[in-house]
Amino acid sequence: MGKKAFLFPGQGSQYVGMAKDIYENSVEAKEMIKTAEEATGAYLSHLMFNGPEDSLKQTDITQPAIFLHSVVLASIIRTIEPDMAAGHSLGEYSALVAAKAIQFYEAVKLVHHRGKAMLQSGIEQPGTMAAIVGLSSQILEDICQEVSSKWIVQCANFNSPGQIVISGSVEGVRAAMELSKEKKAKLVKELVVSGAFHSPLMESAMDSLKMKLDSTHFYDAKIPVYANVSAKPIRQKDEIKELLYHQLNKPVRWEETIVNMLNDGADEFYEIGPGKVLQGLVKRINPDVKIFGIDKYSDVERYL
Repeated sequence: MGKKAFLFPGQGSQYVGMAKDIYENSVEAKEMIKTAEEATGAYLSHLMFNGPEDSLKQTDITQPAIFLHSVVLASIIRTIEPDMAAGHSLGEYSALVAAKAIQFYEAVKLVHHRGKAMLQSGIEQPGTMAAIVGLSSQILEDICQEVSSKWIVQCANFNSPGQIVISGSVEGVRAAMELSKEKKAKLVKELVVSGAFHSPLMESAMDSLKMKLDSTHFYDAKIPVYANVSAKPIRQKDEIKELLYHQLNKPVRWEETIVNMLNDGADEFYEIGPGKVLQGLVKRINPDVKIFGIDKYSDVERYL
């Protein structure tokens, strides 16, 4: 028998109206969203359901909103049990809740704290990110290496073959963008973000996150969760905590993660949460994989 893998999206998958139909159709979802609002003191449901989009895009709101949408879905699905899980950046927290490595109430507080810390870090040490399509990871790493002699820039997300995001100081990222164009990248696009995520500019967020991680209860995961930092399956609570800390300034090894899950027997993937970003990435990594999206309540109904 093949194995089922749950995948959880990260920042950038939010949209106005997210989780509204789930809230309206499920008592359990309503309770969880209320709990999250009590835990964080943020009026998340109003911004998720009604926007405005600009507010929903703020890192400290985006992160708990996507996390909430994903975790609520994973909680109300009845008929599929995952054998393994992974999440893209923020999504790793959703995966850990699905794997019972963190309890929901503590996890939502942790995610809200992470969002605030990353937003603050972006104010203290401004930076940016850019998507580069059509260059190999080796070429792009060489470009970042070259620019790094002067400014800060590194590969931040190895998303799928030839699709990589870079992150760092504004000068560093823009210099690397120019060199990428010279190397004939198919697409070079600066992203609208509030900081240089997964780069050394996240240092102050790491200090803040470490204190919060240390005061959060973690448990050994019930199923393997493939960590962004190593792309390998982890279950042990101390290792989970350690890698969440390093995740802020290390690249997300998404392509490697999916390949490792496939090699470990996954043959059905489910993206659980808003949007279709991960479905697109998985298809680019391996076009033959069976992948399904669970985002709306109508998607959930198939699995109740």
